[in-house]
Amino acid sequence: MINWKKIRADFPITENYVYFNHAAVSPLSKRTMNAVRDFLSVISEHGITKTASDQFTEIVANTRASVASLINAEDDEIAFVKNTTQGILIAANGIDWRAGDNVVTASVEFPANVYPWLNLKRYGVETKFVQEKDARIPLEDIESAIDDKTRAVSISFVEFASGFRNNLEAIGQMCQEKGVFFIVDAIQGLGALDIDVKKCKIHIMSADGHKWLMATEGIGCFYCSRDILDEIIPSNVGWNSVVNESAYLDYDLMLRPDAQRFEEGSLNIMGIYALGAAVDQLLELGVQNVEARVLALTDLLVDRLKEKGYQIVSSLIPEERSGIVCFRSEKRSSTELCQLLMDNNIIVSDRAQCVRVSPHFYNSEEEIGQMMEILP
Repeated sequence: MINWKKIRADFPITENYVYFNHAAVSPLSKRTMNAVRDFLSVISEHGITKTASDQFTEIVANTRASVASLINAEDDEIAFVKNTTQGILIAANGIDWRAGDNVVTASVEFPANVYPWLNLKRYGVETKFVQEKDARIPLEDIESAIDDKTRAVSISFVEFASGFRNNLEAIGQMCQEKGVFFIVDAIQGLGALDIDVKKCKIHIMSADGHKWLMATEGIGCFYCSRDILDEIIPSNVGWNSVVNESAYLDYDLMLRPDAQRFEEGSLNIMGIYALGAAVDQLLELGVQNVEARVLALTDLLVDRLKEKGYQIVSSLIPEERSGIVCFRSEKRSSTELCQLLMDNNIIVSDRAQCVRVSPHFYNSEEEIGQMMEILP
């Protein structure tokens, strides 16, 4: 049995705020903060010597393995990127498009999963938007949007403005049957919800570390299935993309045989230290335990909001729930409510005329009670 209250002590943010904004930017745990300090100590005391280099190599390898374990992938299917957008761009610019092709996405995606596709218009590629209905993306509408010119479906694990969890397993099966690439923006789910890239038949997945993974900004994880690696053309090739990356003057364009071909240059080692510490904490807690905890907190939140007469905008169908709950009031604007909560050191977000609340595993039932006391 996990003692969640004990775990709270690892998060200094709890001393100052009720922080329900993990769908925006997460605070760091002491563990992750100490990992960043470890990096700074090594680089300040050893510079780029064998001592530092060996430690960096080990941390990078260990973090790659941890990310792979988190999503049920192989180590060689993981690359480090600077953010979610970079991973989506690898997919968008790497598919061998033909004029007349199309990509299917949703009408309420975060722009990171929209502009890379719209930018393909110059190649004659159409972006098709499946419309949101009652804060949901109907599975049947995604299927209807796919035609014989569709090359890819790109969708979020969890929609940022509603908290709707897409059925990745069903969409992946659909994509496999129709022979199209399945690409997932996982930033609003990875770290809070369990995900299995093999079970969901995902070809490419990208997620930044600064939300539910609880790492720092500027570091993200990218997954590319071995099955389609050679079908994605690396649009950015650099010195670190090739097999003999240390043979600086050989200029041999033999790409690495794994996802590291997409790591074109020097890595964000400090970010990888942070990401490794954060992911290892999730693995130790157990992602399924984390998901159960997050959903238990949002269940309580929904019940208390209903009691006070607020309208829940997020889907309440169990399999469509996530760590995000969006609600609104008939009497006060979302901006007013968010400001009221912020004035009382309760941090949430104002999204699409709704109050968006996104607690994580270290938050408490008592904090939800505090929020309810403030809300009119």
